[in-house]
Amino acid sequence: MQSIPRRTALTASRTSLIRPIQATRAYASPIGDPSAAKQPDDQSGGDVLRKGARRDPELYTLLAIMSGAFGLAGWHFSRNPTSSSSENKVSMAPGSEPWNTGSDAKYQYHPGGDRSKGKKDAPSALNEVIIPGVNLPKELHEKYNKWGKEGY
Repeated sequence: MQSIPRRTALTASRTSLIRPIQATRAYASPIGDPSAAKQPDDQSGGDVLRKGARRDPELYTLLAIMSGAFGLAGWHFSRNPTSSSSENKVSMAPGSEPWNTGSDAKYQYHPGGDRSKGKKDAPSALNEVIIPGVNLPKELHEKYNKWGKEGY
């Protein structure tokens, strides 16, 4: 009894897989033939987009979301460009250049940009690291320690 359903199942699957193939023959058209330009497979770009949009209307939502995301990213980076360091710009006090004041090569600025406050010497352009709590002889410590001294 088990062999009958097995044979029937195999027979049904074989017949569904075998289908006749219809072959169509395409002929080349001459170069100067005006009907050669009008091929049914050749579609314009707008027609393809319209058909695709009718088939997948969720693409409109995706287009709106992606356009908004790229628009916001462009707006953000146009207003806040990325930089390699997070330095704040400090406005220099007018007339405080070292060659005008005769000082020892220090620029000056107004703290917080407030011109009512007095001028203050700008920090050095070179990186300085101050390490308090180093065990040095007293004369070397007084010579090289800058912690708590004026200007540091």
